[in-house]
Amino acid sequence: MSVLKTLIERSNNTCELCGSVENLEQYTIPPALNENVENDILVCSICKNQINGDEEMNPNHWRCLNDSMWSEFVAVQIMAWRILHRLKKEGWPKDLLDMMYLTDEALALARATGEDKDPSEKIIHRDSNGVELKVGDSVVLVKDLKVKGSSMVAKQGTAVRNIRLDHENAKYIEGKVGAQQIVIVTDFVKKI
Repeated sequence: MSVLKTLIERSNNTCELCGSVENLEQYTIPPALNENVENDILVCSICKNQINGDEEMNPNHWRCLNDSMWSEFVAVQIMAWRILHRLKKEGWPKDLLDMMYLTDEALALARATGEDKDPSEKIIHRDSNGVELKVGDSVVLVKDLKVKGSSMVAKQGTAVRNIRLDHENAKYIEGKVGAQQIVIVTDFVKKI
C-alpha cells in the first residue's frame, strides 16, 4: 500500500492537524529525506501553506492543535509541537506545550529544525549567493567537490534535493548525491 493511501486510511481522510476534509496532501516532516508513514502526515492546503511560510500563521486556525497534539502518531505530535513553538508568543500555545509529552527520541526530532529557539539564537544557513536555505530546499553544486572518505567526485551542476541543515554549524548541509548521503559546505551550493 502506498504511503498516501496509508495516511488517508489512518486519518479517516481528514487533515491530521486541523480535521479539514478539503485539499488534502501528503507532507513529509523535515528533516526526513524519505517518504514513509513514520515521517509523513496528511494535511490540508491551509495547514501546509502556513507551515511552509507561504501564508502568514493564523493563530486561531491552530487552536485545533489542542486535539491533534494528543495523536497516537509521532509525526503528528512533532508537527503540533513545532507549530505551538512558533506561536508561543500568543500565550495559549505555551499552556498546551506545558501539557504536551514527547518521548526523548521524538523531542530530539521535533527540535531538529530549531523551532523552539529564539530567532536570535537560530543558525541561518546561506548559499554562495547569500540566499537563506531551509530544510527541504533543493540546491545545485557550483563546483566539483571531492567527497572525503570515498573516490566519488560530486560534479558541478549536480542537483541536491530535499536538503537537511546542520543545526550546530551554519556552513554545513546534508543531502544525497546519487545514492550517497554527504555533508556539503554551503559556500559551494546555490539554491534552485
